[in-house]
Formats: sequence, C-alpha cells, structure tokens
Amino acid sequence: MNAYVLADLATHDQSQYLTFFIADEEFAVKILKAREILEYGAVTKVPGAPPAVRGVINLRGSVVPVVDLALKFGLPEKPVTKQTCIVIVEVGSGENKTTMGVIVDSISQVVDLPPEQIEPAPDFGTMVKLEYLLGMGRSGQKFVMILDIDKALSPSELSSVAAIFGQAASTEEAQEAAGTERGE
Repeated sequence: MNAYVLADLATHDQSQYLTFFIADEEFAVKILKAREILEYGAVTKVPGAPPAVRGVINLRGSVVPVVDLALKFGLPEKPVTKQTCIVIVEVGSGENKTTMGVIVDSISQVVDLPPEQIEPAPDFGTMVKLEYLLGMGRSGQKFVMILDIDKALSPSELSSVAAIFGQAASTEEAQEAAGTERGE
C-alpha cells in the first residue's frame, strides 16, 4: 500500500483502522494517523538513542525517527523478514505534529471498526500499558488492540526523539560532507 491509497482510505471513513502484527499480537491505528507503509530498509543508528528508537531513515530528504514498538511494549523481538515494514505515522496535533516510523512485523489489513465494535481494554492479559490503548476492536471472532499512537509515542519520548533529530541531521550532514570531500 502506498501513501496515495492510505490518503484515499482516510477520506473515505474515519472509522477505518490499519491493522498490523507485532510479536504475534494484532494492533490497529486510526487510518488518519497512518501516512504510508515502507518496506523495511536501512535504518541509521543514532548514538545515545533510547533502546526502542532503532534509529532514523531518510524519507524524501527528511530525517524520520524509527521506533520499535515491540521493544517499547516489552514484547519479544522478532527477526526482520520480507513482511517487516515501517509504518509512517503522524503523532501529535496542530503545530505539534511529528512524523515518525514504527516497525511492525507485518501488515494485516484495513478494517472498519465502528464505535459499537470497540470495547474498553481489559485490565489484564496484555503487556501493553492500558494508557497506550484506545480499546479492543471486534474483528470477526477475534479482537484487535487499538493503539492510541499519540500516547504510545508520548511527549517524553518525542522530546528525546527531538534531540535525536538534531544528532541524526548533523551526523548525516557530516557523512555527506565527508563523501563530497572524498569525491563520492
């Protein structure tokens, strides 16, 4: 799926969610928060980044931090496969919007979850903090954990990521300058 498909879906219905798997658990985010889905590629590590921040990617000239939600949620880490993706999400609101990437094991589908199909998250049975969940969506015979991506990638996380932005940008500029000096 590309950015244009997601944008078309977003204007279609605000009760639609993008579902994906992390450590064999199915999660969902509001389709309006998902901007695009990228094949997992080169992620540049940034020294001093929190463990859940895998690094940054270059997205059409912009530095975008990439967060491993499995690590953030304390779930078992899975190896990168052909299905591993980076979902580009927009967190925050108004002028405080930030673009970030989240690593997912695989994309599932886009589902309609009207409010009557969403139940409160139970106090037990999930390793994900309840504050990160908007609820549990009924999808057929199973439930999908609906993430509040703004809370999962909280302001405290964003402030540490903002510092990483600066580090990564200066690291990339230094690498480009070094490449130019060597004639690359």
